Amino acid sequence: MNRLVKFPVIFNDAELARFRQDTPGVLAVTHLNNAGAGLMPDQVTKAVLDHIRFESETGGYEAAAAKADAIGSFYTLAGELLNCKPENIAFTASATDAYTRALSSIPFSGGDVILTDKDDFVSNQLQFLACQKRFGVRIVHIENAQQGGVDLSDLEYKLFKLKPKLLAITHIPTNSGLIQPVTGIAEIYSRYRDLHDEPTWYILDACQSVGQLKLDVNALACDFLSVTARKFLRGPRGTGFLYVSDRALNAGLEPLFIDMRGAEWTSASIYKQRPGAVRFEDWEFAYALVLGTAEAIRYYLGIGETRISRQIQHAAHYLRSRLSEIGGLRVLDRGAELGGLVTFTFDGLSDPADLFRTLSRARFNVVPSYRQYAVLDFDEKKAAWAVRASPHYYNTQEELDNFIAEVAGFAVRLTALS
Repeated sequence: MNRLVKFPVIFNDAELARFRQDTPGVLAVTHLNNAGAGLMPDQVTKAVLDHIRFESETGGYEAAAAKADAIGSFYTLAGELLNCKPENIAFTASATDAYTRALSSIPFSGGDVILTDKDDFVSNQLQFLACQKRFGVRIVHIENAQQGGVDLSDLEYKLFKLKPKLLAITHIPTNSGLIQPVTGIAEIYSRYRDLHDEPTWYILDACQSVGQLKLDVNALACDFLSVTARKFLRGPRGTGFLYVSDRALNAGLEPLFIDMRGAEWTSASIYKQRPGAVRFEDWEFAYALVLGTAEAIRYYLGIGETRISRQIQHAAHYLRSRLSEIGGLRVLDRGAELGGLVTFTFDGLSDPADLFRTLSRARFNVVPSYRQYAVLDFDEKKAAWAVRASPHYYNTQEELDNFIAEVAGFAVRLTALS
Protein backbone atom coordinates (compact mmCIF):
# COMPACT_ATOMS: atom_id res chain seq x y z
CA MET A 1 0.00 0.00 0.00
CA ASN A 2 1.52 3.31 -1.07
CA ARG A 3 1.23 5.75 1.86
CA LEU A 4 3.26 8.43 0.08
CA VAL A 5 0.44 9.30 -2.32
CA LYS A 6 -1.42 12.44 -1.23
CA PHE A 7 -4.67 13.94 -2.44
CA PRO A 8 -4.91 17.67 -3.22
CA VAL A 9 -5.74 19.67 -0.11
CA ILE A 10 -8.08 22.64 -0.54
CA PHE A 11 -7.88 23.88 3.05
CA ASN A 12 -4.63 24.82 4.76
CA ASP A 13 -3.51 23.38 8.11
CA ALA A 14 -4.88 26.31 10.10
CA GLU A 15 -8.32 26.01 8.47
CA LEU A 16 -8.46 22.27 9.01
CA ALA A 17 -7.42 22.72 12.64
CA ARG A 18 -10.27 25.22 13.12
CA PHE A 19 -12.84 22.87 11.58
CA ARG A 20 -11.69 20.08 13.86
CA GLN A 21 -11.65 22.35 16.90
CA ASP A 22 -15.27 23.21 16.12
CA THR A 23 -16.06 19.47 15.88
CA PRO A 24 -15.43 17.69 19.21
CA GLY A 25 -16.54 14.34 17.77
CA VAL A 26 -13.27 13.99 15.83
CA LEU A 27 -11.48 13.34 19.14
CA ALA A 28 -13.52 10.18 19.72
CA VAL A 29 -14.05 8.65 16.27
CA THR A 30 -12.97 8.78 12.66
CA HIS A 31 -16.28 9.80 11.20
CA LEU A 32 -16.78 8.51 7.67
CA ASN A 33 -20.57 8.42 7.83
CA ASN A 34 -21.37 11.94 6.69
CA ALA A 35 -23.84 10.54 4.17
CA GLY A 36 -25.75 9.30 7.21
CA ALA A 37 -25.30 12.21 9.60
CA GLY A 38 -22.38 14.62 9.71
CA LEU A 39 -20.77 15.61 12.99
CA MET A 40 -22.36 18.87 14.11
CA PRO A 41 -20.03 21.80 14.76
CA ASP A 42 -20.26 23.39 18.20
CA GLN A 43 -22.08 26.41 16.79
CA VAL A 44 -24.98 24.22 15.66
CA THR A 45 -25.17 22.29 18.91
CA LYS A 46 -25.14 25.53 20.90
CA ALA A 47 -27.95 27.06 18.84
CA VAL A 48 -30.18 24.02 19.51
CA LEU A 49 -29.40 23.71 23.22
CA ASP A 50 -29.67 27.43 23.88
CA HIS A 51 -33.18 27.56 22.46
CA ILE A 52 -34.33 24.45 24.33
CA ARG A 53 -33.06 26.02 27.54
CA PHE A 54 -34.78 29.29 26.61
CA GLU A 55 -38.06 27.41 26.06
CA SER A 56 -37.73 25.75 29.47
CA GLU A 57 -37.29 29.14 31.12
CA THR A 58 -39.74 31.20 29.06
CA GLY A 59 -42.31 28.90 27.45
CA GLY A 60 -42.35 27.38 23.99
CA TYR A 61 -44.68 29.86 22.29
CA GLU A 62 -43.06 32.82 24.04
CA ALA A 63 -39.54 31.69 23.11
CA ALA A 64 -40.55 31.33 19.44
CA ALA A 65 -42.05 34.82 19.47
CA ALA A 66 -38.93 36.30 21.04
CA LYS A 67 -36.71 34.59 18.45
CA ALA A 68 -38.94 35.34 15.44
CA ASP A 69 -36.22 37.21 13.55
CA ALA A 70 -33.66 34.44 14.09
CA ILE A 71 -36.20 31.83 13.02
CA GLY A 72 -36.99 33.88 9.93
CA SER A 73 -33.30 33.93 9.06
CA PHE A 74 -33.54 30.20 8.33
CA TYR A 75 -35.69 30.92 5.26
CA THR A 76 -33.33 33.65 4.08
CA LEU A 77 -30.27 31.41 4.48
CA ALA A 78 -31.96 28.43 2.83
CA GLY A 79 -32.95 30.69 -0.07
CA GLU A 80 -29.35 31.84 -0.38
CA LEU A 81 -28.20 28.24 -0.33
CA LEU A 82 -30.52 27.21 -3.17
CA ASN A 83 -30.67 30.56 -5.06
CA CYS A 84 -34.37 31.20 -4.52
CA LYS A 85 -36.65 33.48 -2.51
CA PRO A 86 -37.31 32.71 1.17
CA GLU A 87 -40.98 32.29 0.22
CA ASN A 88 -40.06 29.21 -1.83
CA ILE A 89 -38.78 27.33 1.25
CA ALA A 90 -40.73 25.10 3.65
CA PHE A 91 -39.16 23.64 6.79
CA THR A 92 -39.80 19.91 7.28
CA ALA A 93 -38.82 17.11 9.66
CA SER A 94 -36.58 15.31 7.16
CA ALA A 95 -35.80 14.91 3.48
CA THR A 96 -38.35 12.08 3.29
CA ASP A 97 -40.96 14.30 4.92
CA ALA A 98 -40.19 17.03 2.38
CA TYR A 99 -40.35 14.54 -0.50
CA THR A 100 -43.65 13.06 0.72
CA ARG A 101 -45.26 16.48 0.96
CA ALA A 102 -44.19 17.30 -2.59
CA LEU A 103 -45.32 13.91 -3.93
CA SER A 104 -48.68 14.19 -2.19
CA SER A 105 -49.37 17.45 -4.03
CA ILE A 106 -49.22 15.84 -7.49
CA PRO A 107 -52.81 15.30 -8.75
CA PHE A 108 -52.46 11.69 -9.92
CA SER A 109 -55.15 9.84 -11.85
CA GLY A 110 -55.34 6.24 -12.95
CA GLY A 111 -52.92 5.53 -15.80
CA ASP A 112 -50.61 8.46 -15.06
CA VAL A 113 -46.90 7.74 -15.41
CA ILE A 114 -44.12 8.31 -12.88
CA LEU A 115 -40.85 8.43 -14.81
CA THR A 116 -37.87 7.82 -12.55
CA ASP A 117 -34.29 6.59 -12.46
CA LYS A 118 -32.93 3.21 -11.37
CA ASP A 119 -30.74 4.60 -8.59
CA ASP A 120 -33.46 6.07 -6.44
CA PHE A 121 -33.70 6.13 -2.65
CA VAL A 122 -35.62 3.13 -1.30
CA SER A 123 -38.26 5.26 0.46
CA ASN A 124 -39.01 7.13 -2.76
CA GLN A 125 -39.51 3.89 -4.67
CA LEU A 126 -41.78 2.58 -1.91
CA GLN A 127 -43.85 5.75 -2.14
CA PHE A 128 -44.16 5.30 -5.91
CA LEU A 129 -45.33 1.74 -5.36
CA ALA A 130 -47.87 3.02 -2.83
CA CYS A 131 -49.14 5.51 -5.45
CA GLN A 132 -49.37 2.66 -7.93
CA LYS A 133 -51.39 0.64 -5.44
CA ARG A 134 -53.70 3.50 -4.48
CA PHE A 135 -54.11 5.53 -7.68
CA GLY A 136 -53.27 3.05 -10.43
CA VAL A 137 -50.28 5.01 -11.73
CA ARG A 138 -47.59 3.34 -13.82
CA ILE A 139 -43.92 3.42 -12.80
CA VAL A 140 -41.43 3.57 -15.68
CA HIS A 141 -37.66 3.52 -15.13
CA ILE A 142 -35.15 5.35 -17.30
CA GLU A 143 -32.37 3.11 -18.55
CA ASN A 144 -28.85 3.71 -17.29
CA ALA A 145 -26.00 4.77 -19.54
CA GLN A 146 -23.17 2.30 -19.99
CA GLN A 147 -20.90 4.18 -17.58
CA GLY A 148 -23.72 4.53 -15.02
CA GLY A 149 -26.35 7.15 -14.32
CA VAL A 150 -29.36 8.20 -16.34
CA ASP A 151 -29.14 7.66 -20.09
CA LEU A 152 -30.15 11.11 -21.33
CA SER A 153 -31.30 9.80 -24.71
CA ASP A 154 -33.63 7.31 -23.06
CA LEU A 155 -34.88 10.02 -20.69
CA GLU A 156 -35.67 12.31 -23.61
CA TYR A 157 -37.40 9.55 -25.58
CA LYS A 158 -39.59 8.40 -22.66
CA LEU A 159 -40.36 11.92 -21.46
CA PHE A 160 -41.67 13.06 -24.85
CA LYS A 161 -43.42 9.76 -25.59
CA LEU A 162 -45.05 9.01 -22.23
CA LYS A 163 -45.77 12.59 -21.08
CA PRO A 164 -45.55 11.53 -17.43
CA LYS A 165 -47.34 13.27 -14.62
CA LEU A 166 -44.12 13.17 -12.60
CA LEU A 167 -40.40 13.08 -13.39
CA ALA A 168 -38.50 12.00 -10.25
CA ILE A 169 -34.71 11.97 -10.04
CA THR A 170 -32.34 11.36 -7.13
CA HIS A 171 -29.31 13.63 -7.53
CA ILE A 172 -26.94 11.37 -5.54
CA PRO A 173 -28.26 7.95 -4.51
CA THR A 174 -27.81 6.97 -0.87
CA ASN A 175 -26.16 3.69 -1.88
CA SER A 176 -23.64 4.94 -4.46
CA GLY A 177 -21.16 7.67 -5.27
CA LEU A 178 -22.97 8.42 -8.55
CA ILE A 179 -23.86 12.03 -9.34
CA GLN A 180 -26.70 12.07 -11.85
CA PRO A 181 -26.28 14.35 -14.92
CA VAL A 182 -28.77 16.90 -13.60
CA THR A 183 -27.62 19.67 -15.94
CA GLY A 184 -28.51 17.54 -18.95
CA ILE A 185 -31.76 16.44 -17.30
CA ALA A 186 -32.68 20.09 -16.66
CA GLU A 187 -32.07 21.01 -20.30
CA ILE A 188 -34.26 18.18 -21.58
CA TYR A 189 -37.02 18.79 -19.04
CA SER A 190 -37.07 22.56 -19.71
CA ARG A 191 -37.38 22.01 -23.44
CA TYR A 192 -40.17 19.44 -22.92
CA ARG A 193 -42.02 21.72 -20.49
CA ASP A 194 -41.96 24.63 -22.93
CA LEU A 195 -43.61 22.49 -25.61
CA HIS A 196 -46.43 20.99 -23.53
CA ASP A 197 -49.43 22.66 -21.90
CA GLU A 198 -50.36 19.65 -19.77
CA PRO A 199 -47.96 19.86 -16.81
CA THR A 200 -45.34 17.31 -15.93
CA TRP A 201 -43.88 17.99 -12.48
CA TYR A 202 -40.23 17.39 -11.59
CA ILE A 203 -39.10 16.40 -8.08
CA LEU A 204 -35.35 16.29 -7.46
CA ASP A 205 -34.15 14.49 -4.33
CA ALA A 206 -31.03 16.33 -3.17
CA CYS A 207 -30.72 14.87 0.31
CA GLN A 208 -27.16 13.61 -0.36
CA SER A 209 -26.02 16.51 -2.52
CA VAL A 210 -26.88 19.45 -0.26
CA GLY A 211 -23.78 20.36 1.70
CA GLN A 212 -21.38 18.68 -0.72
CA LEU A 213 -22.36 20.30 -4.04
CA LYS A 214 -23.41 23.84 -4.89
CA LEU A 215 -27.12 23.81 -5.74
CA ASP A 216 -29.02 26.34 -7.87
CA VAL A 217 -32.69 25.48 -8.31
CA ASN A 218 -32.97 27.78 -11.31
CA ALA A 219 -30.22 25.91 -13.17
CA LEU A 220 -31.65 22.57 -12.00
CA ALA A 221 -35.11 23.54 -13.40
CA CYS A 222 -36.91 21.42 -10.81
CA ASP A 223 -40.38 22.12 -9.43
CA PHE A 224 -39.53 20.64 -6.05
CA LEU A 225 -36.20 19.96 -4.36
CA SER A 226 -36.07 18.00 -1.10
CA VAL A 227 -33.12 18.07 1.29
CA THR A 228 -32.04 17.09 4.78
CA ALA A 229 -29.80 19.13 7.07
CA ARG A 230 -28.28 16.23 9.02
CA LYS A 231 -25.89 14.88 6.36
CA PHE A 232 -23.18 16.91 4.61
CA LEU A 233 -24.76 20.15 5.79
CA ARG A 234 -23.90 19.07 9.37
CA GLY A 235 -27.20 20.16 10.89
CA PRO A 236 -29.27 18.42 13.57
CA ARG A 237 -31.29 15.27 12.96
CA GLY A 238 -35.03 15.67 12.50
CA THR A 239 -34.61 18.53 10.03
CA GLY A 240 -35.08 19.06 6.33
CA PHE A 241 -36.60 21.54 3.95
CA LEU A 242 -38.41 21.68 0.65
CA TYR A 243 -38.00 24.08 -2.25
CA VAL A 244 -41.26 24.72 -4.12
CA SER A 245 -41.06 26.59 -7.43
CA ASP A 246 -43.21 29.58 -8.32
CA ARG A 247 -44.63 27.43 -11.12
CA ALA A 248 -45.90 24.85 -8.63
CA LEU A 249 -47.17 27.48 -6.20
CA ASN A 250 -48.98 29.43 -8.94
CA ALA A 251 -50.61 26.20 -10.12
CA GLY A 252 -52.10 25.82 -6.63
CA LEU A 253 -50.27 22.64 -5.68
CA GLU A 254 -50.55 21.84 -1.99
CA PRO A 255 -49.86 18.80 0.22
CA LEU A 256 -52.59 16.20 0.60
CA PHE A 257 -52.96 16.94 4.31
CA ILE A 258 -52.81 20.70 4.72
CA ASP A 259 -53.23 22.21 8.19
CA MET A 260 -53.72 25.62 9.79
CA ARG A 261 -50.12 26.59 9.03
CA GLY A 262 -50.75 26.17 5.31
CA ALA A 263 -54.34 27.32 4.98
CA GLU A 264 -57.00 29.60 6.44
CA TRP A 265 -60.45 28.16 7.22
CA THR A 266 -62.71 30.83 5.74
CA SER A 267 -66.18 29.22 5.99
CA ALA A 268 -67.74 25.91 6.96
CA SER A 269 -66.81 24.17 3.69
CA ILE A 270 -64.02 26.35 2.28
CA TYR A 271 -60.38 27.01 3.08
CA LYS A 272 -57.87 29.32 1.43
CA GLN A 273 -54.30 28.11 0.94
CA ARG A 274 -51.60 30.47 2.05
CA PRO A 275 -49.23 32.00 -0.51
CA GLY A 276 -45.72 30.64 -0.64
CA ALA A 277 -44.20 27.34 0.35
CA VAL A 278 -45.45 27.76 3.92
CA ARG A 279 -48.52 25.85 2.75
CA PHE A 280 -46.30 22.74 2.78
CA GLU A 281 -45.47 23.18 6.48
CA ASP A 282 -47.28 22.00 9.60
CA TRP A 283 -48.24 24.30 12.46
CA GLU A 284 -45.98 22.52 14.93
CA PHE A 285 -42.27 21.87 14.54
CA ALA A 286 -39.15 22.11 16.69
CA TYR A 287 -37.99 25.72 16.59
CA ALA A 288 -34.71 24.76 18.28
CA LEU A 289 -33.97 22.60 15.24
CA VAL A 290 -34.93 25.41 12.86
CA LEU A 291 -32.33 27.58 14.57
CA GLY A 292 -29.77 24.77 14.46
CA THR A 293 -30.39 24.30 10.75
CA ALA A 294 -29.96 28.02 10.14
CA GLU A 295 -26.63 27.90 11.97
CA ALA A 296 -25.51 24.87 9.93
CA ILE A 297 -26.26 26.69 6.66
CA ARG A 298 -24.50 29.82 7.91
CA TYR A 299 -21.43 27.77 8.86
CA TYR A 300 -21.38 26.01 5.48
CA LEU A 301 -21.77 29.20 3.46
CA GLY A 302 -19.09 30.87 5.56
CA ILE A 303 -16.53 28.23 4.58
CA GLY A 304 -17.45 28.24 0.89
CA GLU A 305 -19.53 25.82 -1.14
CA THR A 306 -17.05 25.29 -3.98
CA ARG A 307 -14.09 24.68 -1.70
CA ILE A 308 -16.04 22.15 0.40
CA SER A 309 -17.20 20.32 -2.73
CA ARG A 310 -13.66 20.07 -4.13
CA GLN A 311 -12.26 18.79 -0.83
CA ILE A 312 -14.95 16.11 -0.51
CA GLN A 313 -14.43 14.92 -4.08
CA HIS A 314 -10.64 14.78 -3.65
CA ALA A 315 -10.99 12.75 -0.45
CA ALA A 316 -13.55 10.36 -1.99
CA HIS A 317 -11.43 9.87 -5.12
CA TYR A 318 -8.42 9.10 -2.91
CA LEU A 319 -10.42 6.50 -0.98
CA ARG A 320 -11.68 4.81 -4.14
CA SER A 321 -8.21 4.70 -5.69
CA ARG A 322 -6.56 3.26 -2.61
CA LEU A 323 -9.34 0.80 -1.76
CA SER A 324 -9.30 -0.55 -5.31
CA GLU A 325 -5.72 -1.74 -4.69
CA ILE A 326 -6.92 -4.21 -2.02
CA GLY A 327 -7.22 -7.79 -3.21
CA GLY A 328 -10.73 -9.23 -3.23
CA LEU A 329 -12.34 -5.81 -2.73
CA ARG A 330 -14.60 -4.34 -5.40
CA VAL A 331 -15.43 -0.62 -5.50
CA LEU A 332 -19.04 -0.34 -6.70
CA ASP A 333 -19.33 3.32 -7.68
CA ARG A 334 -20.12 3.92 -11.35
CA GLY A 335 -20.84 7.09 -13.27
CA ALA A 336 -19.33 9.84 -15.37
CA GLU A 337 -19.20 12.01 -12.23
CA LEU A 338 -18.75 10.71 -8.70
CA GLY A 339 -19.27 12.40 -5.35
CA GLY A 340 -18.53 11.88 -1.68
CA LEU A 341 -20.09 8.43 -1.15
CA VAL A 342 -17.62 5.55 -1.55
CA THR A 343 -19.13 2.05 -1.67
CA PHE A 344 -17.35 -1.28 -1.81
CA THR A 345 -17.90 -4.98 -1.23
CA PHE A 346 -15.90 -8.19 -0.91
CA ASP A 347 -17.04 -10.73 -3.48
CA GLY A 348 -17.49 -14.12 -1.84
CA LEU A 349 -18.28 -12.64 1.58
CA SER A 350 -21.98 -13.19 2.13
CA ASP A 351 -22.43 -10.76 5.00
CA PRO A 352 -20.50 -7.60 6.02
CA ALA A 353 -21.15 -8.05 9.76
CA ASP A 354 -17.57 -9.09 10.62
CA LEU A 355 -16.08 -6.27 8.55
CA PHE A 356 -18.44 -3.76 10.12
CA ARG A 357 -17.58 -4.97 13.65
CA THR A 358 -13.87 -4.76 12.85
CA LEU A 359 -14.17 -1.18 11.67
CA SER A 360 -16.44 -0.22 14.56
CA ARG A 361 -13.99 -1.60 17.15
CA ALA A 362 -11.28 0.53 15.53
CA ARG A 363 -13.56 3.59 15.95
CA PHE A 364 -14.34 4.08 12.27
CA ASN A 365 -17.90 5.22 11.62
CA VAL A 366 -19.26 3.70 8.40
CA VAL A 367 -22.51 1.93 7.54
CA PRO A 368 -23.42 -1.26 5.68
CA SER A 369 -26.00 -1.12 2.89
CA TYR A 370 -27.98 -4.09 1.59
CA ARG A 371 -29.73 -5.16 -1.59
CA GLN A 372 -33.19 -4.36 -0.22
CA TYR A 373 -32.14 -0.70 0.10
CA ALA A 374 -31.55 -0.40 -3.67
CA VAL A 375 -32.76 -3.51 -5.46
CA LEU A 376 -32.31 -2.28 -9.05
CA ASP A 377 -28.84 -0.85 -8.46
CA PHE A 378 -27.47 -3.78 -6.43
CA ASP A 379 -28.83 -6.35 -8.87
CA GLU A 380 -27.20 -4.51 -11.77
CA LYS A 381 -23.89 -4.50 -9.90
CA LYS A 382 -24.34 -8.13 -8.78
CA ALA A 383 -23.78 -7.20 -5.15
CA ALA A 384 -25.68 -8.34 -2.05
CA TRP A 385 -24.25 -5.67 0.23
CA ALA A 386 -21.85 -2.74 0.40
CA VAL A 387 -20.00 -0.71 2.98
CA ARG A 388 -20.47 3.03 2.54
CA ALA A 389 -17.72 5.45 3.58
CA SER A 390 -18.39 9.16 3.14
CA PRO A 391 -15.57 11.57 4.07
CA HIS A 392 -15.98 15.28 4.73
CA TYR A 393 -13.76 18.35 4.66
CA TYR A 394 -12.81 17.91 8.33
CA ASN A 395 -11.30 14.45 7.75
CA THR A 396 -7.51 14.24 7.49
CA GLN A 397 -5.43 12.14 5.12
CA GLU A 398 -4.06 10.27 8.15
CA GLU A 399 -7.60 9.21 9.06
CA LEU A 400 -8.25 7.98 5.52
CA ASP A 401 -4.94 6.09 5.43
CA ASN A 402 -5.70 4.42 8.76
CA PHE A 403 -9.12 3.38 7.49
CA ILE A 404 -7.63 1.93 4.31
CA ALA A 405 -5.05 0.02 6.35
CA GLU A 406 -7.78 -1.46 8.57
CA VAL A 407 -9.77 -2.63 5.54
CA ALA A 408 -6.58 -4.06 3.98
CA GLY A 409 -5.84 -5.96 7.18
CA PHE A 410 -9.33 -7.44 7.12
CA ALA A 411 -8.79 -8.51 3.51
CA VAL A 412 -5.58 -10.33 4.47
CA ARG A 413 -7.36 -12.20 7.27
CA LEU A 414 -10.27 -13.00 4.97
CA THR A 415 -7.89 -14.49 2.38
CA ALA A 416 -6.14 -16.57 5.04
CA LEU A 417 -9.46 -18.08 6.11
CA SER A 418 -10.62 -18.94 2.59
